[in-house]
Amino acid sequence: MIKIVKLEEAVGTKLAHDLTEIRPGDFKGPAFRQGHTVCQEDLCHMQRLGKNHLYVIDLEDDEIHENEAAAILADALAGTGVTWENNPKEGKIDLYAATDGLLKVDVPALAAFNLVDEVMCATLHSHTRVKKGEKIGATRAIPLVMKRAAVERAAAIARQNGAVLSVAPLRQANAGLIITGNEVYHGLIRDRFAPILGRKVEALGSEVAAVEFLPDDAPAIARTIQAFLQQGCDLLLLSGGMSVDPDDVTRHAIRQAGAAEVHYGSAVLPGAMFLVAYLGEVPLLGVPACALHHPVTVLDLVLPRILAGEHIGKVELALLGHGGLCRDCRECSYPHCPFGKGR
Repeated sequence: MIKIVKLEEAVGTKLAHDLTEIRPGDFKGPAFRQGHTVCQEDLCHMQRLGKNHLYVIDLEDDEIHENEAAAILADALAGTGVTWENNPKEGKIDLYAATDGLLKVDVPALAAFNLVDEVMCATLHSHTRVKKGEKIGATRAIPLVMKRAAVERAAAIARQNGAVLSVAPLRQANAGLIITGNEVYHGLIRDRFAPILGRKVEALGSEVAAVEFLPDDAPAIARTIQAFLQQGCDLLLLSGGMSVDPDDVTRHAIRQAGAAEVHYGSAVLPGAMFLVAYLGEVPLLGVPACALHHPVTVLDLVLPRILAGEHIGKVELALLGHGGLCRDCRECSYPHCPFGKGR
């Protein structure tokens, strides 16, 4: 229960919440913090803040203060790789990445959490690459005092599938690059794929362990895939041979190499002819020619998720359709743009 006290009668009481001061262009923050004991010298300052009354809280057994509620909510929302400090401000607590990695948000659980009255949580988009210490979300109890049952219900929803937010570190892969195409193999044109793919792999903290240039020969490509696996490559990227022309045989070579799970086609532009396959636990990514001409493609959306330990299948490739249309901006600002932000 909240009681209203006239300012001149408030000396000796404790503030029920922070009193915010705003000086445009100069300062915005708490002039007095929750729990501060009001003294005579504070009254003039509080009057300048427009306060003629203060609030005193006398909590019932089934009520909870915003700051205590925020701590319960933050604890429930934060999963592996997420950290927070029990230092709420006006009922709000920020959540941070405890490590470099890929943010994962349980979007349905977040929506269910936010449907509970008087609580909220806002996050960055799921699958955003984040750095250690970066703010990835924030939660707050909206009213100053709320029913404990509502807080506990929201916390239970957040914990239902483990946690709403987590950060998965990216593993360091030993990548093998297989560059296919008669024109490159025979020296008719200069290869540009290997440097592009190499930069993308290395930018994510992995290394290129092997590179091979091959003609459009399915058995030769299949043998090289097996050879790379024997050399210890735990990620393979294959370029060329991804379209529907009869001499584009890379897809067939991947099956010949023994891949039992092959998903051809993604709901992303550029990158519709992208391929994901698995040989045992090793992912094989078939990269279409669009990666030569566009700075960002479906590969940039999928590769971090692969390195974060996700198994990418048909459903995941289909869900990329929402937000999967690149706007082909004259100056690419990815990842600070809508591309790949649907889920």
